[in-house]
Amino acid sequence: MRRLRRRRGSLGSVTILEFETREQADRACVALRGELDLSTAEKVERELHRIEKTGTKLVVLDLSALTFLDSTGLRLIVGADQRARRSDRRLAVVRGPATIQRVFTITKLDERLEMVDSAGQV
Repeated sequence: MRRLRRRRGSLGSVTILEFETREQADRACVALRGELDLSTAEKVERELHRIEKTGTKLVVLDLSALTFLDSTGLRLIVGADQRARRSDRRLAVVRGPATIQRVFTITKLDERLEMVDSAGQV
């Protein structure tokens, strides 16, 4: 489990994103918990690129425990999907809570991306 922290005054650091990658055979699942935004997207992007270099055919991005998603996080997901399509691989996105799903609905990305209810569906 990787944790990304942001400093907040004298209170110390607060964990804003944790992610865990489970890899098996030709599949990798990256489960995110917390906020995917400008301050955390770079680390997740690096992890996705690392997985892509292994030749994994299916990447599952689990958003079920995500609490916040900004345009940077959305761009990261769209970019990962574009790279997967160009390389004859799949990116499946596990739906997040209603507030997260609303972003995908408003942008109509829920029609473009392979959205699933659970990682076990793919």
